[in-house]
Amino acid sequence: MAEIKIVTEVAGRVCALPLSIGDGVGEGDDIAFVEAMKMEIPVASPADGTLKSLHVALDDVVAEGQLVAVIES
Repeated sequence: MAEIKIVTEVAGRVCALPLSIGDGVGEGDDIAFVEAMKMEIPVASPADGTLKSLHVALDDVVAEGQLVAVIES
């Protein structure tokens, strides 16, 4: 199985994590939401798979390009 690393495209604060480790994800499903400039920016899965790990928690401050999660496809 291939591991796919998912990174955020914006800096901000993690305001929602709608999935749990082990959940199935589809291409385009939202893995996390980052609040930036009073907007909630989704961090979407680029492929179908299973959420293997989360590398952030609610209210964490993240930088652009930071690892958010890993999925197995």
